[in-house]
Amino acid sequence: MEAVLAVEKDVDKVLSKFTGINDHSRRVLTDLIDQMNNLKEELENAPEEHQLTNIQQDLFKTSMTKIKDTVSRLAVEHRDLHSSVSKVGKSIDRNFTQDFAACSRENAFSTTEKMDTINKVICKHYYRQGMHDVADSLVGESGVSVEGYEKEPFTELHHISDSLKNKDFEPLLAWATAHHEALDAQNSSLEFMIHRLKYIELLKLGVAFQSEAIGYARTHFRNFVHKHEKEIQTLMGMLLFIPKGIDCSPYRTHCVPDSEMWLEIYEMFIRDACQMLGVCEHSPLFTCINAGCQAIPALLNIKQVMMQRQVSQIWKGTEELPIEIDLGPDNRYHSMFACPILRQQSTKNNPPMRLMCGHVISRDALQKLCSGNKLKCPYCPLEQSPQEARQIYF
Repeated sequence: MEAVLAVEKDVDKVLSKFTGINDHSRRVLTDLIDQMNNLKEELENAPEEHQLTNIQQDLFKTSMTKIKDTVSRLAVEHRDLHSSVSKVGKSIDRNFTQDFAACSRENAFSTTEKMDTINKVICKHYYRQGMHDVADSLVGESGVSVEGYEKEPFTELHHISDSLKNKDFEPLLAWATAHHEALDAQNSSLEFMIHRLKYIELLKLGVAFQSEAIGYARTHFRNFVHKHEKEIQTLMGMLLFIPKGIDCSPYRTHCVPDSEMWLEIYEMFIRDACQMLGVCEHSPLFTCINAGCQAIPALLNIKQVMMQRQVSQIWKGTEELPIEIDLGPDNRYHSMFACPILRQQSTKNNPPMRLMCGHVISRDALQKLCSGNKLKCPYCPLEQSPQEARQIYF
């Protein structure tokens, strides 16, 4: 972030200088053009055999000298601007490290199996984006196999997403009705939100559509009373204010802009559909790239510091980073346990162990605290046998 801010500061200086030179050049050139047009007009209006006086000749010479000087100054300012632009490039080279080899492994994807995995991840990403022709071409060229059940659900989801972007919720309503039980099992409000949007759109059309709105509410809201009773009561109260306009009623806060309602339904649909399919809301490719963009700057910084202090050989662990990198709650997919004794995060080879007293420590800490066949809990005075500890799975 500091590197970005430094480059942005240099770019702002160049833009400010460019704006100043542009305004100055336009003003100066406009004055010169007006002056030359005036001289041209005087020459055209002069008699045919008129000869220039000394004063007129001096005026022409002064004008030509002024034009040459102005052009020369503009050229100098342009060279200075070019120099400032060059400094931006140097600032980018200085603040951004282009060598990412320090944070990568050369043999990470050297096997055919791993390359097939990468190609399959990319194919699935294209299927999720609706780019089936690109994905099919990649499948044909790479030779990976993608089953029909892995791409057909995303084809339907992409079709519904495109319909929502065009403000057509009929495909989504049909999908939500067909999956009513599954949505209800995961406590989703998607189907109700669709009917709510349709109902509010009818209210906004005025008194002429009041009967249609009442009929729509009677038909579709009865199935959601047990979960959205209060909100349905509010929606029914909006009927009283149709003659004066919903926007002038106490319920105007419920009539959010159409764009916000459509966006809310779109995000809810993507979240619920992915949960129903048992997949992440974002594709694995998107998640990996996003996590890498956040983690690489910190890794490059710590690598540079370690090289400057000549301790780069310390970073040889394959399962643990030299620093903690927090990618935010959106990129946490499993529970984490840090041993309170050794201050280390548990791994497959060093899992958390539950003692008989209920306290949890890592296996390495358990082995270091053992004294023969006895173990004293570091948090309570209970003595126990190390064999009585049980591994915990989060």
